[in-house]
Amino acid sequence: PPSSSNPNVSTQAGLNQPARHRTGIIHGMVERLYLAKPRGFCAGVVMAIKAVEEQAAEAAARGEGGIAVYHDIVHNKTVVSRLAERHGVTFVEDLDDLEEARRAAEAEGRRVGHTVVFSAHGVSPAVRRRAAELRLATVDATCPLVTKVHNEAKRYAERGYHILLVGDSTTHQEVIGTRGEAPERTTVVSVVGNRKHDPDLADPYTVEVPDPDRVVVLTQTTLSVDDTMRTIEVLKARFPKLVVPPSDDLCFATKNRQDAVRRIARRVDLFLVVTSAASSNGTRLVELAQDLTGNARRIESAADIDEAWLGGVRSVGVTSAASTPEDLVQDVVAYFRGRNPSLEVVEEGEWENIAFRKPKRVEAPA
Repeated sequence: PPSSSNPNVSTQAGLNQPARHRTGIIHGMVERLYLAKPRGFCAGVVMAIKAVEEQAAEAAARGEGGIAVYHDIVHNKTVVSRLAERHGVTFVEDLDDLEEARRAAEAEGRRVGHTVVFSAHGVSPAVRRRAAELRLATVDATCPLVTKVHNEAKRYAERGYHILLVGDSTTHQEVIGTRGEAPERTTVVSVVGNRKHDPDLADPYTVEVPDPDRVVVLTQTTLSVDDTMRTIEVLKARFPKLVVPPSDDLCFATKNRQDAVRRIARRVDLFLVVTSAASSNGTRLVELAQDLTGNARRIESAADIDEAWLGGVRSVGVTSAASTPEDLVQDVVAYFRGRNPSLEVVEEGEWENIAFRKPKRVEAPA
């Protein structure tokens, strides 16, 4: 992240001056760039990527060939492609695809060994069992905040509760993993305000449960804070005895990045969110920025910026999903600085100072 000592970065200038009232701007040129802070990699993503890099290096040192990752380690195309290209990592959506992946690797003169890393989104017990059946060594890079939700699901299911799992899609990997802890006792409920169409999601206004006196609500960790709270209120009105765990399931990084967008949204004419389409937390940032500014765009990188978006735009807000590398944000800064060498970059807020413990490798069963 850029240092606040950078002479081109102002931590306060212009924050109290609405975008429409600024003067002295060259026509057609962006004058200010507001960088949301925090943005980009969260602690869970850093932990997961490091786990893959370290396991790949260790496997190579042992002469075992490349490692596999179950599902994309995080939902960012650049991260996945870099791990594949720089570390020889193979990504699979089904552990039974590993044999085919090994044959394909051999045809290219590579080897894929017997180590698999589980993605940051978490996996179901069924996936763990299959890994054991295939005699794979495993490294669980699940974000600890997702693991917390898994543990809640197991605990409440064992106590006879029905689980209403609030999410944005039944096909999101995090939802699949959490639901897999107690599939017969879990109903996935659409978050209020959901902009995705998924016919398999239950409607919070009409969902039914076996016993209204024994029902608990859990949530996907990457949803809109406001929409999640509204959904829980709807469910509480329908099920007066609904149990809401004392600590909510939305992760701190999701909340912090949404708050950072709120802080700068009214200062900008255009908001750019650097994120892959598959990122749930990134999609929430795009939706929030659009709601607040009426002019938000999702980009994978600076190469996606369309000159047509910049007509009449004097100030631009930029943020990035929790799985987006910071260099992609800095490429956006370079893009605008290339158009205006006197561009002012404004940054406020605090970086997170949290690190998660390195996951352990579990050797394959004998």
